[in-house]
Amino acid sequence: MYRVSPARELRAAVVGAGHFGRHHATKYMRLAAVKLSAVADPSPDARRQVAMHLHIPVFADWRDLLGEVDVVSVCSPASTHAEIVRAFLSSGAHVLVEKPIATDLAEADELVKLAADMNRVLTVGHQERFVFAQSGLLDFDETPIAVECVRAGPWTGRGADVGVALDLMIHDLDLIHRLVPGAVTNVDAVSRSVHGLLPDEVTANLTFENGATVELFASRAAEVRKRSMRVLYRDGMIEIDFLARTVKNTTGHKLRPLELHDPLAESVGAFVAAAQGKEEHLVRPEQARRALETALLIEEAAVPVVTPAVSTIARVA
Repeated sequence: MYRVSPARELRAAVVGAGHFGRHHATKYMRLAAVKLSAVADPSPDARRQVAMHLHIPVFADWRDLLGEVDVVSVCSPASTHAEIVRAFLSSGAHVLVEKPIATDLAEADELVKLAADMNRVLTVGHQERFVFAQSGLLDFDETPIAVECVRAGPWTGRGADVGVALDLMIHDLDLIHRLVPGAVTNVDAVSRSVHGLLPDEVTANLTFENGATVELFASRAAEVRKRSMRVLYRDGMIEIDFLARTVKNTTGHKLRPLELHDPLAESVGAFVAAAQGKEEHLVRPEQARRALETALLIEEAAVPVVTPAVSTIARVA
């Protein structure tokens, strides 16, 4: 695969100057051999904020950056990901796109193929994969019997162009597919809309071909934040509270301490290293496509309800 020479300074850009885009920009500015060349956003206020605080060129149209940068983070609304990623890959840039990789499978398949054809790095912002990789949980040879995931928080307005399955639950789906091999054979789900027509809460129950079961709850309309995972093995259970940063482990498997220093910085740093040929990117586009596929299955299967979705949220500390 083509890589940028590690000896040459990389020209970096960020498309989207919202919450995550500004964070991406600061991570690039802290990396050696990387120059943050520009940020693009259609909002005049967002551009003013970037110019004032980061003192770099800003553009209203991301198309003005095509062919001018080596690496780019795409942090625009999910519904725009496919168009922007396609354009930058075609122009010769390596791309880190925030999740989801796209909003339908045909777009995702096209991007995966294009990255391979262009010999460019395409990776996706599933940053929690770095936390799991460091803990050692992804190194187990044993497959879980059951998994429960809770991801909930108050409404922020971010990610509202897609439902909560593609906005939040997809992070857990990426982790689930790293823990449980094989295909999903059955999906049951219910959803609830609070702030618009798209689902803001989803409870989903998945069955995999090996018999493993997964229960997930995601909400962007909760009163309080909750983020936890429970993984059941034959010899015990691992329970993780990501907010309290605690791990209970009754299995015979050894885990390293849960470190949550700066997953985004690790993600951006690993992306740049991959573009330079120093290491392989941890989140491959084919894997992000798999998480998208399951998220879309959940959206399709979800039965809308008018009462709060029944979930594991009350049972998982």
